[in-house]
Amino acid sequence: MSLLESLKRYTVVVADTGDIDAIRQHQPQDATTNPSLLLKAAQQPQYRGLVDAARAGASSMGLGAGAETAAFMDRLAVGFGQEILRIIPGRVSTEVDARLSFDTQATIAKARELIGLYEAAGVDRARVLIKIGSTWEGIKAAEVLEREAIHCNLTLLFSFAQAVACAEAGVTLISPFVGRIYDWYRKDRGAEIPEDEDPGVQSVARIYHYFKKYGYKTEVMGASFRRVSQITQLAGCDLLTISPELLQELANTPGDLSAALTPAAAQASSEPRITLDEKAYRWLHNQDAMAVEKLSDGIRKFDADARKLEKWVESLK
Repeated sequence: MSLLESLKRYTVVVADTGDIDAIRQHQPQDATTNPSLLLKAAQQPQYRGLVDAARAGASSMGLGAGAETAAFMDRLAVGFGQEILRIIPGRVSTEVDARLSFDTQATIAKARELIGLYEAAGVDRARVLIKIGSTWEGIKAAEVLEREAIHCNLTLLFSFAQAVACAEAGVTLISPFVGRIYDWYRKDRGAEIPEDEDPGVQSVARIYHYFKKYGYKTEVMGASFRRVSQITQLAGCDLLTISPELLQELANTPGDLSAALTPAAAQASSEPRITLDEKAYRWLHNQDAMAVEKLSDGIRKFDADARKLEKWVESLK
């Protein structure tokens, strides 16, 4: 048995890529995309047809230059999502523009547009997760969207405050970023961190235990992994989204895992239950220097890659 086969006994495995061929190879349950992944995938020759179709669809709308570019980006994301859904049995995550991270109403409007494009293509909204950055504004947008059966994946999640606020808002799924948390602490300490002290792994375990102990329905999906050991230490987490490179390493490595996270063990957690309004959320999140820095950095990077993708498409004309 490989580590990947063993992991699938306890955890839903999700492919973290826009590479359709890689998804076909590894046969995950779900898949996630983001602007960085779409930028990489769209430049591969085999996906030129998806790029051209998105451009044609946006051009046919008779919009101004800026609006046409936004329409192209939406159609490209949905086009990749449609192709991915032809391969996987589960859900695909499609991300809202990072520039809307601090605008609740604009995020809601964009999510409705994306779902509308999927439904126009015959895709059931139950198979789509709208990815939104875990700002307070994003969490409030997700709260509204969930009431409309538009299910959300709250991404760029680094703090316990973000996780609790998402659970209280009733979002479908959160994506705590294991590797980026690890990176920050490794840089801060100026040294490698032992595997059994990995702060990214510890963060996901804490959130998982809290959600299970207090009966929240929000699913926990660990994301942004740097090495296989971070993944195996989270066996039993609801979902884990993993890059093709680490999926291949797991598939090539023999091993038989046990569940590291279980609902039964979560009941022994001593974490007290808390309730967060906006002021309490902002204060608790602000107390976590790593989370404040990484959330801002993540939003900037996703936006930068989205703009790179726009410029690359313009260069094709």
